[in-house]
Amino acid sequence: MNRKIMAGLLLAGLAQAGAATVPTLTKGTLKIGMEGTYPPFTYKDDKGVLTGFDVDIARAVAAKMGLRAEFVLTEWSGILAGLQANKYDVIVNQVGITPERQKTIGFSRPYAYSSPQIIVRKAGSFAPKTLADLKGKRVGVGLGSNFEKQLRAVSGINVVTYPGAPEYLADLAAGRLDAAYNDRLLVGYLIQQRGLPVRGAGVIGDAEAVGIAMKKSNTALKAAVDRALLSLRADGTYAKISRKWFGQDVGKP
Repeated sequence: MNRKIMAGLLLAGLAQAGAATVPTLTKGTLKIGMEGTYPPFTYKDDKGVLTGFDVDIARAVAAKMGLRAEFVLTEWSGILAGLQANKYDVIVNQVGITPERQKTIGFSRPYAYSSPQIIVRKAGSFAPKTLADLKGKRVGVGLGSNFEKQLRAVSGINVVTYPGAPEYLADLAAGRLDAAYNDRLLVGYLIQQRGLPVRGAGVIGDAEAVGIAMKKSNTALKAAVDRALLSLRADGTYAKISRKWFGQDVGKP
């Protein structure tokens, strides 16, 4: 379908769904919230250009919808509140689809799956396999993330929160933390692409689904985003993006 026609149908559907809360869409723009400090998902390269797996997915989704992608960078701790305050239309930033979030946030169909993993220094002998092994240890994690909640659910862990992954990974590499806790896909990227002196330890739990977050009331927007994601799957675009960043299809559990 012609992109202009798709965009017109999307805007008409949004208007019928009460889309006054997302005025950017009436300008042919999809405003996308993300951190910009979370490699390899969303970060700035050496030239200051925003890039990453989620950036590529967001651009491709917007293009399928006939809209221009506009990125709004914000810290993770306030990213969901920014969505509710209409600072952007969607969030594409590895947002886990959890029952708690689904009470107030709308989600697209899952576009990626991964598992949490404990991260430790490469040179050390510490090799935790479970979260219980982190009791009495200083563990760095992103403020307000699912990873923080999982750590705090285990008594005895000294949880140290940070605004983003670069800060606590730097402290881990420098020996100021005993471990960090984040996404398994991030660990592989850091080791292969960034050369950080860290290694993956225990993988915790089953693979978790992540989706594009939006206001729960924007059902027409959800339908349009879901159609775009299915189209990216069908034409091979998703597989190409996934292999580019991870060498594998991360769209399956």
